[in-house]
Amino acid sequence: MPDTPYQPEIVIDRTSDLPLYTQIAETLGALILDGTLTPGTRIEDEVSMARRLQVSRPTTRQALQSLADRGLVSRRRGAGTVVASPHVRRPMELSSLLADLTAAGYQVSTRLLEYDTHPADAKEAEHLEVDPGTQVTRLRRLRSADGEPIALMHNLLPAAIAPSRQELEQKGLYDLLRSRGVMPATAKQVIGARNATAKEADTLHERRRAALLTAQRTTYDAAGRVIEYGDHLYRASRYSFETSLFTG
Repeated sequence: MPDTPYQPEIVIDRTSDLPLYTQIAETLGALILDGTLTPGTRIEDEVSMARRLQVSRPTTRQALQSLADRGLVSRRRGAGTVVASPHVRRPMELSSLLADLTAAGYQVSTRLLEYDTHPADAKEAEHLEVDPGTQVTRLRRLRSADGEPIALMHNLLPAAIAPSRQELEQKGLYDLLRSRGVMPATAKQVIGARNATAKEADTLHERRRAALLTAQRTTYDAAGRVIEYGDHLYRASRYSFETSLFTG
């Protein structure tokens, strides 16, 4: 990030019916959307902006928060207000997030937060359609695009086909399964939304109770066996699902 925060040139019309915070937000939003302000640019803080533009601090705070709500900037204590990376749109297909992000031109990184093999409890056995006590492997990974957290992914697999820790930090889960001769064929997926917990918000660099997209996916091979159950969280400010609909 630059050492000196960006100070936007904003002309305020005090005779306009448009609220002052909206005038500020629209000017900054246009600069972000047309590429004048690039991802990572640090924007002047609300106190300095209020003083310079001769408006109240709540006005500049509301302007910057409205940009954050649109996903155009991120606001974190200690880091200030920073122009966010472009919104990720992912097609609704049976593919890995790593492959989709890489194909879209992002620099992708993965941090393995949890890797545990153990006998399945009743709920885990139900998810994988196996007997309780069957050895299963549980994963929790943080996926980032261009250095910015995008998704927190929980996966459950039969231990017999689970990739190693090292493999999961380098490649997508589905690619690793295919390399083992395990071919994802079909899946059932449920998309939803909820608010982030304090811990989830911290991990994903979001504010507390920020909106998150949820996806629960059960993936099957061609023989109808469950090969993976995923319970994933995505930042709604940075991520969306995209699908095509056709008339029948």
